[in-house]
Amino acid sequence: CRPPEQVIQAAGHRLPLLVMALASFAVSPPIAASAAVLRRAMSFSSVSAASQARVGVVQMTSVGDLDANYATCSRLTKEAAAAGVKFLCFPEVFSFIGSKDGESVKLAEPLDGPIMQRYCSLANESSMWLSLGGFQERGPDDSHQYNTHVLIDESGKVRSSYRKIHLFDVDVPGNMVYKESRFTTAGDTVVVVDSPFGRLGLTVCYDLRFPELYQCLRFKHQAQVLLVPSAFTKVTGEAHWEILLRARAIETQCYVIAAAQAGKHNEKRESYGDSIIIDPWGTVIARLPADRLSTGFAVADIDLSKVEAVRSKMPISEHRKFESI
Repeated sequence: CRPPEQVIQAAGHRLPLLVMALASFAVSPPIAASAAVLRRAMSFSSVSAASQARVGVVQMTSVGDLDANYATCSRLTKEAAAAGVKFLCFPEVFSFIGSKDGESVKLAEPLDGPIMQRYCSLANESSMWLSLGGFQERGPDDSHQYNTHVLIDESGKVRSSYRKIHLFDVDVPGNMVYKESRFTTAGDTVVVVDSPFGRLGLTVCYDLRFPELYQCLRFKHQAQVLLVPSAFTKVTGEAHWEILLRARAIETQCYVIAAAQAGKHNEKRESYGDSIIIDPWGTVIARLPADRLSTGFAVADIDLSKVEAVRSKMPISEHRKFESI
């Protein structure tokens, strides 16, 4: 892809980058990025990555109740902390899924509002980084929101945010029509963040179907771990979820952490589930073993040296042709 405009929260140096491990368990209950499309901003942090880290991926069924969803997130965060997790990833629309069109727009607020502050406090209390995908951030007008992936560090600080670029405007088999753009404004910025867990590329759900975004994150911005918080429909998930995720991992030689909504949220909406962690070789290393629809989390000990090992043995970055054609 051509160099896009971008937000990069970078820092420090790149450390050598195999995951190993992989214990998983459940806990109960072309971007055709032109300068005209993307804006540019640069900020820098002092974060460098450790080679190994324990990460967790959550699966849950959000509903139209902010307090109930927060209670689930809080419980899972505390249980994950007890399991030694240092970075916990939640799915898209973790905080609220309404049953009426436009309902979430009325709740949308800026990232320094009271809803996100509860999650910042949770991260601080648990001394854990949180990936919160698909937050309803206040949009450019009263009729629209942003679908925003928020990254919070262990001190409770919002370290970065990414507004979903590709909106879900589709006619799904089974007479289901979705028009995300009716109430959501698309983002225009690629986001990569340095963290203790590697260089993170932030995306959301439907972005997964656009490999050029992930190519950009890897080959232009050196991402090592790709985050894909999602709420795939039952129909699209059954057909494509794992295939797409493994393809993105293999193509980019990155870890992929994909937290998923699961089950029936209300009478009108049902999500596929199957939260998953995949290594840079495309191998599934963690998923909830009990049930594709259960609430809980799975854990993997990722090791960034595997990223370097895979890339060294199969140096696709050196063999790419299309950038120069």
